[in-house]
Amino acid sequence: MTQTSLRESIDSRPMSRYQWFVVALATALMGLDGYDVQAMAFTANPVSADLGLTGTELGLLLSGGLIGMALGAIWVGPFADRFGRRRMLVIAMIINAAGLFLSATASSMPELMAWRVITGLGVGGILTSGTVLVSEYSNAKYRGLCMSIYAAGYPVGATLGGLAAIPLIGNFGWQAVFLLGGAVTVLAVIFVWLKMPESLDFLGARASGPQASGDGSEQRRAEEIAARMGITGPVTLEREDPSDTGTPDRSKNSYAALFSPENRSRTLLLWAMFFIVMFGFYFANTWTPQLLTEVGFSTDEGIMGGIMLMIGGTIGAVLFGVFASRWDVRRVQAVFAICSGAMFIVFISATAWLPAALVAGVLLGMIINGCISGIYTIAPMTYAPRLRSTGVGVALGVGRTGAIIAPIAVGALLDLGATPTALYIGAGIIVAMAAVVVLRISLHQRTASELRADPVAARD
Repeated sequence: MTQTSLRESIDSRPMSRYQWFVVALATALMGLDGYDVQAMAFTANPVSADLGLTGTELGLLLSGGLIGMALGAIWVGPFADRFGRRRMLVIAMIINAAGLFLSATASSMPELMAWRVITGLGVGGILTSGTVLVSEYSNAKYRGLCMSIYAAGYPVGATLGGLAAIPLIGNFGWQAVFLLGGAVTVLAVIFVWLKMPESLDFLGARASGPQASGDGSEQRRAEEIAARMGITGPVTLEREDPSDTGTPDRSKNSYAALFSPENRSRTLLLWAMFFIVMFGFYFANTWTPQLLTEVGFSTDEGIMGGIMLMIGGTIGAVLFGVFASRWDVRRVQAVFAICSGAMFIVFISATAWLPAALVAGVLLGMIINGCISGIYTIAPMTYAPRLRSTGVGVALGVGRTGAIIAPIAVGALLDLGATPTALYIGAGIIVAMAAVVVLRISLHQRTASELRADPVAARD
């Protein structure tokens, strides 16, 4: 009986209901991440009043979760490549839930900072494994759209979190925001453990590596998953080519492989793009509610401004996917980066009138979230399967460095007398620089069969 290449089948066949289910489940997890990260932004005002925080201290708290996310993304990547993306996803979610529950018990700034870092560790791990799973379970035609739908989960979760934060804070205090997030995450852990499949590329890499079971269990698991996608009969897993210098073997360290001759340039450029985009994204999302109060809006109006960013973000993330399915994803990303830089300036210029600020907030959120969709789409396409979780995880970690610096820098600059207008103009200039970087990134060269299945890649 003729065997079918599973990767080629996934790339060339229409998306099955099971594949869309995997995308939807990962998108829901991204929504939880959006809620978790923005919980600190939406509770910034009452937490500051309760704990007596300065601008610098609040900036550190806003960065606490991001510090954890950077460490979590870097830490989980190699373990996910070695032990499985599904397993590490579940572990990361348990850590995330624990951090949220503990955050609700904090009575001082250092204590809350510690729990936010732990929460971030879990979020970073979730993002690393979730990003790779969505990319691998999407077909070639809709991979860009699926990654954008996945990225759209973040603003949806953050929007729901913002809407929930107003009555929760008013009736139960800021602690209730963290308790709700922890409870929902616990329920999600159970569902993911029962329903989320393992990465097929991980099974293929494991079957051809030194950790192969030897009893064919990887092949059997892959065929069971393939059957759920409507792919019947014997299938061939995608196995690593030992001659691929960009792929780590048993004698090489995964981190070192990121700097092999094949990968060095793309790794550094990918890191630069992640740093720049996440700097701008987290500047806008963590400080906008507070900065709007600085220019005269009420706390509820500031939260509403943050919600508008997220509403726009949902639209922008999907819009990016539509464009990326038609044109080179790197060129689409460059256009979004330039437009994002301009919208930072337009947004802060519109804050003299609340309705104009809310409309501008939707547009800014739409475009900067499109950039986030871009980095999540490009990163898994940059590396070979066995290096994919490590490469994506480290890139996410480096990106979180930009995300960490942004809130801290804003808090310090506010204490030094900087105006919100100057801060937004500076952020806009930084984000626009991503356009230059992304056009220089080269993607992983896939097999001829994969290129035939992917008309977009074939044009690159």
